[in-house]
Amino acid sequence: MGKVANAIDNKLRTEFAPVRLAIEDESSRHHGHSGYREGGESHFRVEIVSAAFEGKSRVARQRLVYAALKAELDAGLHALALTTLTPEEDKKS
Repeated sequence: MGKVANAIDNKLRTEFAPVRLAIEDESSRHHGHSGYREGGESHFRVEIVSAAFEGKSRVARQRLVYAALKAELDAGLHALALTTLTPEEDKKS
């Protein structure tokens, strides 16, 4: 796991105490597209399951994740594909 992925992992674990967290660097799939940079770590897919999302809309959940990762986004993290679920929702999927 690279530096940006580690930062994402640490911040999301600290902020949301997830029961499940999966982070995938998809940067290689975006070669030649906006935001791509050599060495990757510009485009990520994140799946996070946390009780912190209970009672919140999908948009509100995503805003919370973006706020937690503001420093990474400001430093060049270009894209996040987010799946944000509560533990109950995760059981149904």
